[in-house]
Amino acid sequence: MPGGRLTHEDRRQIAGWLAEGLGYAEIARRLGRPTSTISREVARNSAPGGYLADRAQHSAGQRSRRRGPAQAAEPSGGWPSEPVRGFVERFATLLVGTGFPRMPARVFVCLLTAASGSLTSAELVRRLQVSPASVSKAVGYLETTGLVRRAKDTGRRERYVVDDDVWLRALVTDTGAHAEVAAAARRGIEIFGPGTPAAGRLERMARFFTWIGEQMYGGALADAAAGDALTVVAALVHAARPLTADDLAGALGWPARRAAAALDALGRRPDLADPLAVEQAGRGTYVVAPRPDRLSPAQREALTAGPRPDRQPASRSS
Repeated sequence: MPGGRLTHEDRRQIAGWLAEGLGYAEIARRLGRPTSTISREVARNSAPGGYLADRAQHSAGQRSRRRGPAQAAEPSGGWPSEPVRGFVERFATLLVGTGFPRMPARVFVCLLTAASGSLTSAELVRRLQVSPASVSKAVGYLETTGLVRRAKDTGRRERYVVDDDVWLRALVTDTGAHAEVAAAARRGIEIFGPGTPAAGRLERMARFFTWIGEQMYGGALADAAAGDALTVVAALVHAARPLTADDLAGALGWPARRAAAALDALGRRPDLADPLAVEQAGRGTYVVAPRPDRLSPAQREALTAGPRPDRQPASRSS
């Protein structure tokens, strides 16, 4: 098999797992590879003492050098270099340690490190040496977490994209999940009855997740969204007409979700636009106007009426 399919670290993991007694299918699952890949690798590089990871890597390197001209043609087709492949696998392993499923972690890091931040299913299959079904399932998982979105490519193909604001959207998703957990815990209190041991535990859980959500939204999320929110305010002032979220996204060169997140932040935190306010004008459009609480009715009336007839503008002395 081509040496690029498995890194040196992969081969060392195979040796360790074989020593622990794991079967080929389980090793393949952990590495996100077909079982046949593992069985061929072990059969090709085994000795009386067992599978030899270092020898397997050396042999793969020799085969790669013998295929010099063919291997040299692969980078022009977007094939990542050996250091890049190694980084993707190591970074994915770190994400797995935080609770990420292995295949979504590999797909996400592969997209994150792609020059354009996007790849097609076929490109992911080729880079990761996995089946299209594995890529499809991984992308489905990443979509639910807000880390990846789909975009149209040429013909009927789709590209999977990691946006620049991916962490902001992931933080919004997490914050919403914390609020849902807190609300569910409070519903549990009503079911079990206040004062019961279960209600006490649920109450502590509700307070904790409420606090987490407030900290995330009031701190890091507010800081990250503030710049986008002010850009949206400036865009509405400059346009001087109602705009939809899609209008804003197109004019600013943003993904639609980024514009929607900025508008949501302005709805949750009106103070971000102070002394202006972003208001809905109907049919999904938004306008900007002075905050009504900044001026008294008398002040607004005076400004609308214009200068009084008995008061002449001050003349400038030359």
